[in-house]
Amino acid sequence: MTGCRYNAKNTLDKNYLYLAQNNGAEILAENEVYNVLPIDVKDGTSGYKVGVKSSTKFFGSRKEFTSKGVIFSGGVLGTIKLLLKLKTKSLPLLSDKLGADIRTNNETLISVSSLDKTKNLSKGVAIGSLLHTDDNSHLEIVRYSEGSGFWKLLHLPLSNGKNALVRMANMTQQVVKYPLSYFKIYWINSWSKSTTVLLFMQSIDSTLKFKNNFFGGMSSTIGTGLKPSAYIPESLALTEKYSKIVNGKATSFVLESVAGIPSTAHVLGGAVMGKDRFEGVIDKNNEVFGYQNMLIIDGSMISANPGVNPSLSITAIAERAMDQIPVAAERKNF
Repeated sequence: MTGCRYNAKNTLDKNYLYLAQNNGAEILAENEVYNVLPIDVKDGTSGYKVGVKSSTKFFGSRKEFTSKGVIFSGGVLGTIKLLLKLKTKSLPLLSDKLGADIRTNNETLISVSSLDKTKNLSKGVAIGSLLHTDDNSHLEIVRYSEGSGFWKLLHLPLSNGKNALVRMANMTQQVVKYPLSYFKIYWINSWSKSTTVLLFMQSIDSTLKFKNNFFGGMSSTIGTGLKPSAYIPESLALTEKYSKIVNGKATSFVLESVAGIPSTAHVLGGAVMGKDRFEGVIDKNNEVFGYQNMLIIDGSMISANPGVNPSLSITAIAERAMDQIPVAAERKNF
């Protein structure tokens, strides 16, 4: 989220967007697509009208563009939310699998803040080590650069329990037992300098299903497998050991500590590949079933739980998909 001072984690403005602009692409920042409508033929053979509006102004002007082809690449939370709305309006031919097979990497994100003033944990690459704990699990050490302290406002003392009352009681007990430690974490210590994020991930498979809700967002329900949990015993055991090593206290996101709702840095799926529209939303070339010259190329295309950071997998599939599209001199139908 804050990038890496050594460029170990690239950002779009340093690679793809930069290269695209150098090749003549125009980037329309702060614009949100709200409609994609086929022109003349319902499957998009004649092209599409794309409606956009300002994403930063409440009463911003709206624009419309026409295009022979459309690529959805807004990440799972952007692409799936938009397509679920369009399926009920302008793109009814979208597969009924849309929104299904959402995966979370079965992960936990727990922060451990050291009380040792001599330690500066913000130095180094963003993700510098990986520990395989068993065939299905591993732990990564994540650093945030100095100045990333806002995150602490989203954290509460790590607590587990079967319901919210038990979790709140456990948090209260920790604060009462170690008041000085938590006072230092939240008010004195530089959060990014004293804190390491433990990212625990598993390849154990379970799925969710997204659907749009009344408030304009998305809601999730259990698809297949076990319900994702914020409390994975292996993760908690590793957190306890690490906390002792660095003389630290563990915190986690508010919804994890209070409601037991797990967080994920790697939401995947929702428009997965399949052999036909009954098994997926797109085919092996990322082309959308039911429509011509329409592709989905982002994390929503991932159809399995890799159990590890998915960025390189997404990149590889994206580059393969784009390689299937003829260059301008050869292009006829796209």
